[in-house]
Amino acid sequence: MSWRNDTVVTEFVLRGLSSEPRTQTILFVAFLLIYVIILVGNFLIITLTTTDINLQTPMYFFLTNLSVMDICVSSTTIPRMLKDLLSVKKTISYVECAAQMYISLSLGECECILLAIMAYDRYIAICYPLHYTIIITRSVCIKIAIGTWVCGFLLSICHITLTLNINLCGQNEINHFLCEVPEFLSLGCQNIAIVEYVIFIVGVIILIIPITLICMSYTQIILNILKISSLEGQKKAFSTCGSHMMVVAMFYGSAMAVYMKTRSTSSPNTDKMITVFYFIISPMLNPLIYTLRNKEVKAALTKFWKNKMF
Repeated sequence: MSWRNDTVVTEFVLRGLSSEPRTQTILFVAFLLIYVIILVGNFLIITLTTTDINLQTPMYFFLTNLSVMDICVSSTTIPRMLKDLLSVKKTISYVECAAQMYISLSLGECECILLAIMAYDRYIAICYPLHYTIIITRSVCIKIAIGTWVCGFLLSICHITLTLNINLCGQNEINHFLCEVPEFLSLGCQNIAIVEYVIFIVGVIILIIPITLICMSYTQIILNILKISSLEGQKKAFSTCGSHMMVVAMFYGSAMAVYMKTRSTSSPNTDKMITVFYFIISPMLNPLIYTLRNKEVKAALTKFWKNKMF
């Protein structure tokens, strides 16, 4: 991977979410609280799914991976943002900027793949319940998880390699609170149509294909749920899948709003708000969605709390 550019740019200036001191203080407190909630919520999910025997299933194994990804992606962005909110000079080195782009993008692509896998897991569980334990074994889950992480970090190399090789012509002010591919490309002073086209194609692969597979899986799931004669059975099936569908809608909707468009249709302020949603708000809401809407997780949480209290 090329970490140098023809134009000598050693650091970037991040404009952040606001330049007003009072607003920055309010944002610091708000995002610090959100970060604590993300860490506590996701670490709690990891603890419950790894210690409670009733949660030792493929669905919760994948949920554990999702929580790990949420912790990692928020830790890649929020601590740096908190530091900048209290700093007068909001600069980031070229190497740190490139690393932040690569890691956050890789984790985002890992999550895209994982959410599609979780939909497939629910499809097999509901549509082929008798074959579920044969198809989705522990060894298969481990292989899928490893493949998800590897694919995410390999696919993002294409994005980053193309992005880091554009000519910046000395421009180093990024209208964002973090280094992200669309904002980095906006600094380019050359025709980057080919770069945008390649990145769009990669976006189709990593966003459109998984969301299409998810929609196909849930179409079949809904059709099978409607065949269940028991109203209680239908309610349980919809409850199990409802949490995942909410996460999918939040994550894919915001990701496509940023990555599936050209510079001419981009609005920096809007992009910043959307980035806050899928890099910060989504990791915070995921544990709450799965905990509040899932009876098994709530039961495990109650048991965990009682054991700690007594």
